Amino acid sequence: MHLGLENKVVLVTGGTKGIGRSITRGFLDEGSIVHFCSRTKADVEASEKQLAKDYPQAKAYGSTVDVADQTQLENWVTSCAEQNGRLDVVVANVSALAIEDTAESWRKAFETDLLGLHVLTQAAIPHLEKTGGNIVTISSVSGRDIDFTTPSPYGPAKAAVIHYTASLARKLAPKGVRANTCSPGNIYINDGVWGNVEKNMPELFKSQMDKNPMGRMGKAEEISDVVCFLASERASFVSGTNVCADGALCQGVQF
Repeated sequence: MHLGLENKVVLVTGGTKGIGRSITRGFLDEGSIVHFCSRTKADVEASEKQLAKDYPQAKAYGSTVDVADQTQLENWVTSCAEQNGRLDVVVANVSALAIEDTAESWRKAFETDLLGLHVLTQAAIPHLEKTGGNIVTISSVSGRDIDFTTPSPYGPAKAAVIHYTASLARKLAPKGVRANTCSPGNIYINDGVWGNVEKNMPELFKSQMDKNPMGRMGKAEEISDVVCFLASERASFVSGTNVCADGALCQGVQF
């Protein structure tokens, strides 16, 4: 299926590791112009170097941005829009991964997962309205199910991401801007969360692996494919939805 994402200007937060890294590469595979960010300068530089090697003809630009810093985030969005004269897609991928039930953990989840998402989208929306662009947010099945991450702010924050995205979709539909969520299940990445759990907490890894009906965890590419589809004109009538890419991990029916 041809997605028609060539030369679309795409912003990806948290684009140097894990699912974000795969999303960045997925859009580059489609011929998009991709701006990605991370709060760690060394990760940005390493990603730029690797992407230049793997995609010598592509346009990929990394920036050091802490999404919990409103000024940094707003300046990044503005700079990307000015550099290209447009914005077409914004992918909000960053999470604090806050799984401790402490006040500090709740604060981090709010500032990164929710307030950072709000600042990002509000800065981008005026540009997206000009192009008929769209927003894709990354949530989690933990936003649907009461799972092993509870009690912690992680699940509630991810549920709020889904709700906020749906509200954006409703508000922005008359202006031609779409907004959707992708909620990954257990995604195995060697240098990611589940790769580290496998190495350091084998019992937890086995217990979670056993819960996957397909007998395996997902691949990062299986999430980036969903994100690219949602961002494309092939999904032009899809807005306000939450796509669970979880291999049937969630047991509840999603209406």
